[in-house]
Amino acid sequence: MAERLAPWSRPLDMGPLRLTVLSLLAVGTAACSISTAAFTDGRGHVVPGSVATMTDELIGGIPQRLWFRGVSASAPALVLLHGGPGASESALFRRFNADLERHFLVVYWDQRGAGRSFTPAASPESMTIARFVADLDDVVELVRHRFQTERVVLLGHSWGSAIGLLYVARHPRKVAAYLGVGQVVDMPRGERESWAFARHEAERRHHRDALATLDRIGPPPHTVDEMLTSRKWVERFGGTFHEHRSTLGLIWAALRTDEANLVDLVRFGRGNRFSLDQLWGEFRTLDLDTTCSFEVPIAFLLGRHDWVVPSVLAAEYFTRITAPRKQLVWFERSAHNVPFEEPERFNRVVVETVNALTLGAAAARERR
Repeated sequence: MAERLAPWSRPLDMGPLRLTVLSLLAVGTAACSISTAAFTDGRGHVVPGSVATMTDELIGGIPQRLWFRGVSASAPALVLLHGGPGASESALFRRFNADLERHFLVVYWDQRGAGRSFTPAASPESMTIARFVADLDDVVELVRHRFQTERVVLLGHSWGSAIGLLYVARHPRKVAAYLGVGQVVDMPRGERESWAFARHEAERRHHRDALATLDRIGPPPHTVDEMLTSRKWVERFGGTFHEHRSTLGLIWAALRTDEANLVDLVRFGRGNRFSLDQLWGEFRTLDLDTTCSFEVPIAFLLGRHDWVVPSVLAAEYFTRITAPRKQLVWFERSAHNVPFEEPERFNRVVVETVNALTLGAAAARERR
């Protein structure tokens, strides 16, 4: 059978025996708690003022999983908005981008229906884009009050960039800066471009299986299964990862962190499929191109080779938006998964970009 994963990835083939083994292992580890390690000094003492907690909080009326990590609780709060819908990337950000915790109070959030926030009893009716934007406001309010900060920095990846940009447009006074990675703009056009990329590459490479499959599903609009089929070939032809990474490789990288185990692999698959089934019909029609004026500093961090959410569309959109400050950074060795393809440069760019955007915006507010 095929275990379907994230919309930014291809389905992962798992034979029935292998899936059974994984399920049994997951049951065996279900009682094993996960935790997030404290920040300690060279003598093993907890660093004063540091934060390292993992907790379930009531967000949008249901328990959702949040981690708070930072060397200093007084550092600027950075809220990570993962991709999907339903593709928790919290463990991946921990695995590849933990260095951000030296500069920010990083907020990892498993969104409604994803990762450790998934429950089989989840209400399908609650799975709407508007509900996710409202959930994000609950998260932001929690962070603002718990850590006594006026504004947060938002970093959205893929699907997360959609709810992030919608939030920025509606709640500018709560956001110090916004960073979009794999930025969603016009989903109908983006889906057409993504499918066209895969088909062009299949034709160029004389790949008969890919051509037959892509022609069978035809161009978008696509069902969830058709979209995942298209994504399979986008990844095969370098539009998801540019160098040395794969969906399977990211999964195993996540499982090597303290914060994830095999239970999370099962939850990931179930939550991702549930979220896609409920949200894809609305998400695939989303067009943010009509919103071009923002009161918040904005940066786009784009993979040059991204054809999952085609970066060329985000770059075009960037020229049309107005904001107090804006910045576009290209990652030449990345496709859709910039934080995990070029982690060291990504971490450095995030710190430098947030500093440049927020310091400039603060100075402008003082002048007013």
